[in-house]
Amino acid sequence: MHRILQYRLVVIALDLGTSSARARLCDAAGRAVPGRFHRVAYAPATSPDGGVEHDPRTLLDAATACLDAVVRGRGVDVRAVAVTTFWHGLLGFDRDDRPVTPVFTWADSRSAPDAALLRDALDEDGLRARTGCHVHASYWPAKLRWLARTRPADLTRVARWGSIGEALELALFGEATTGVSMASGTGLLDQDAVAWDPEALAAAGLEPAQLFPLAEGLQARDLRPAWAARWPALRGVPWLAAVGDGAASNVGSDCVDPSRVALNVGTSAALRVITTGRVVPPRGLWRYRLDRRRTVVGGATSEGGNVYAWCRDVLRLPDDDAVERALADRLPDAHGLTVLPFLAGERAPGWRGDRRGVVAGLSLSTGALDLAQAALEAVALRLALVYALLAPLAAPDHLVVASGGAIVNSPAWLRMIADALGRPVASSPEAEATGRGAALLALEALGLLPDLAAARVPLADGVTADPARHARYAAALARQRRLDETV
Repeated sequence: MHRILQYRLVVIALDLGTSSARARLCDAAGRAVPGRFHRVAYAPATSPDGGVEHDPRTLLDAATACLDAVVRGRGVDVRAVAVTTFWHGLLGFDRDDRPVTPVFTWADSRSAPDAALLRDALDEDGLRARTGCHVHASYWPAKLRWLARTRPADLTRVARWGSIGEALELALFGEATTGVSMASGTGLLDQDAVAWDPEALAAAGLEPAQLFPLAEGLQARDLRPAWAARWPALRGVPWLAAVGDGAASNVGSDCVDPSRVALNVGTSAALRVITTGRVVPPRGLWRYRLDRRRTVVGGATSEGGNVYAWCRDVLRLPDDDAVERALADRLPDAHGLTVLPFLAGERAPGWRGDRRGVVAGLSLSTGALDLAQAALEAVALRLALVYALLAPLAAPDHLVVASGGAIVNSPAWLRMIADALGRPVASSPEAEATGRGAALLALEALGLLPDLAAARVPLADGVTADPARHARYAAALARQRRLDETV
């Protein structure tokens, strides 16, 4: 049996993601402690009108189950707990700080008509320059306008708005703050002033008192008595203000400066770079924050592993290994199909939340694997559009580093993406980049890690872009863009 006594000084990283909660113990160098990892899967409820919601109780139960699993045992000196949660989730609380709405996720596109109205009424370019966010269904202003229009009675029950991170803090401590990193993904934060933006608040129909106080770094926390009795090792332990999962993923895959661009494909997909300078990204990209000092610039698509999951379930594909073998033997873009993979609307680079998926070119010879290949290639092509906007903001000789189970576990899909980008893609060896990133940020806040770049680990073998395959994908991208313009 593994002896935990070898790892006396540890931090806990708790990651509340879109599809699962995960917790791990990490040592003073940010390395995972063997045998101290726990995961609880869940799935959002979806509806034909574009709804994608989580039950906050399900997420909170998953979080506490993960903490139960990793806190057990003796001889552990827990110095901090770091939390990361999915960006953009919106949750309403009543006057007694109880959740009274579902968690409306980034993928919920029901507020797309409200986003269109706000775009016509606001100076979108000025708002985007300050908040870093497009006017889009992913963000809070459009969601809150949609709720005011469709569920006014529900809004009368809500005293404050936050995310699942605030719900966790309220459950454990009886009080909560909003991490600066999480606030930066709401569409309400002035990124440079690091304060709520008055115009964005007005667009959302909010007053500052309806939001939680902003915070960052380690926060002194006292667990409620029941939780303190349940987790004695966490009594008096400081907690790191919640960080957005994308920012934590960059840190965990060692993409902490402009020399590296992080490519992540999980439920959705993203390309991101961290910088300390002030950047106003081109239209199509967003700007969030890791903290007050560091900015995260990038573009996230609504499609990623969710597209493969849809293909697997709806097309009744064979097991993952069989699909991987079949994809590895196929020529790129040889199926005659053109796909717009907007199963959850479009985010970067077009930011059209009302877009829906399209498949063109079907014939009697089209099979399930043809559709699956075309869908995965379509995701790669959307990432190529994002990369073309982001690459000029990174160092000229930057590396692209991939993380996320959806592509790390699929060399065939990783090769598609590298060929679509036309650039080599290395792989992070870290299977849980988001959790590792949260742990490294906790160690930095404790003063135990003076430089995040010093924690870098050797990269795993990646893939090199093939010029001939890149040319085929360039033609496929042109065809995809023509279809997009047509529909």
